Amino acid sequence: MKKLVFILLFPLIAYSENNIKIIDGDTIHLNGYKIRFSGIDAPEINQNCKKNNKVIECGLIAKDLILSKIAGFEPVCILEGKDRYGRFLGECFINDKSLSKYLVRQGFAFAYTKYSKKFVLDENYAIKNKLGMWDMDFIFPWDYRKNNYNFK
Repeated sequence: MKKLVFILLFPLIAYSENNIKIIDGDTIHLNGYKIRFSGIDAPEINQNCKKNNKVIECGLIAKDLILSKIAGFEPVCILEGKDRYGRFLGECFINDKSLSKYLVRQGFAFAYTKYSKKFVLDENYAIKNKLGMWDMDFIFPWDYRKNNYNFK
């Protein structure tokens, strides 16, 4: 029942671009709620990759992909609870299309299999087609965080 209340809450609040802030590829603030996309892990905002010895700002690209997908639309989020940092966990949609699935299929987020297998097929698609980070040298976000205590 709690989940249904949250699903209905977001569309009822008057939407404006001031009500949403994209933090990084897997976290948004929507109408005062901090929402972490469940089941995926995107690169940290300051995380870089390399391709042909060129530095690529993978974290910023992930954020920009979400920003461009949301632009002008109102996300609808299905919330699943909270994480240990107090953020809501959930999946957000634009016109019934999952932002999480989109980012994983573009190769700029990973299926976070420690918590969910939901996006594994989407990740396999990105790997097979060498999309996004799968065509670069990169560090998985969970390893990046482990090795960079000051990543935020």
